[in-house]
Amino acid sequence: MSGKIVGIFIVVAALIFGAVVYYYQEYGYYEPVSANGTDDVVLTSLVSGAPEPILYEDFRAIDANSSPIRYRACFTTAQSIPMLTETYEPYERAEPLVGPSWFDCFDAEAIGTALERGEALAFLGQENVQYGIDRVVAIFPDGRGYAWHQINHCGEVVFDGRPVPEGCPPKEGVPMESDAPQAQEQEAD
Repeated sequence: MSGKIVGIFIVVAALIFGAVVYYYQEYGYYEPVSANGTDDVVLTSLVSGAPEPILYEDFRAIDANSSPIRYRACFTTAQSIPMLTETYEPYERAEPLVGPSWFDCFDAEAIGTALERGEALAFLGQENVQYGIDRVVAIFPDGRGYAWHQINHCGEVVFDGRPVPEGCPPKEGVPMESDAPQAQEQEAD
């Protein structure tokens, strides 16, 4: 009899734990982002290399302090795709990340499929919003736009524990790739 009670307790505890984990992953950490109305949506200029605000409306966004890649945003813009492609830097490896189901304006799978088919275009919003994390913006010809944070090449390498590769900005406490052989020689001495 006591074995059944212990078994029931374990199952109930596991269900409660699972529900708590689900809640925190889906709802617990996300906060709405307050729009400032002027530079919530930026794209990186081909000419200056700096992020510049674009015209937008209907901005909705969420973010979480628990991870730099939880940012998601939806908006509309009246700016045309031809004008955007002539003015702003494209983003080659855009991969929208799935967000919480309750943030229903952002469908990562549909955005990703549209990007693969060429039905939407991705632009660099801002490089290194945090070290190794880019803000990527996808825009459809009808003016729908979406933004998310994505790990860039520098982040992939550094977050994996390797030295900072050539062409990446330095990160405090992480050796540069060009310094790595020197550091290894010094450790051997």
